[in-house]
Amino acid sequence: MENYSDEHLRDVLKRTKAVAMVGVSMNSIRPSYYVARYLGLKGYKVIPVNPGHAGKTLFGQTVRASLSDIEEQVDMVDIFRRSETAPMIVDEALTQFPGLRTIWMQIGVEHAVAAQKARDAGVDVIMNHCPKIEYQRLFGELRMGGFATGVISSKL
Repeated sequence: MENYSDEHLRDVLKRTKAVAMVGVSMNSIRPSYYVARYLGLKGYKVIPVNPGHAGKTLFGQTVRASLSDIEEQVDMVDIFRRSETAPMIVDEALTQFPGLRTIWMQIGVEHAVAAQKARDAGVDVIMNHCPKIEYQRLFGELRMGGFATGVISSKL
């Protein structure tokens, strides 16, 4: 597992405005659903991507079948799919979004070759981490022993 400095993770979360979430679920008990919902509540524009739900609406956004169906620019592609799908998703992301800044692979998702390809294209890569967990940890929203560790804020 790679180590990412808190400064780097904080910078990625601060600079990101629009996130394409590949593999988001419409099921409210699935992690991809509540991560997407949380990021949306924190002010990120979350564009859901799931071919099985394309055309439906989730959190005020139309679910897209693929990254190629997204016309607007995104800063980060968040991969909520199995590791073996990462190369295909990274290839599509690099083609679709010339200004892409970050590929984020969720907890349990890692692919060294896909990560290196993205890095070679000048894109930051974070693997095996969750932006919701990192946001909560880095911006003082984790609760420990029933006490908040900081002030909850909707703005970075």
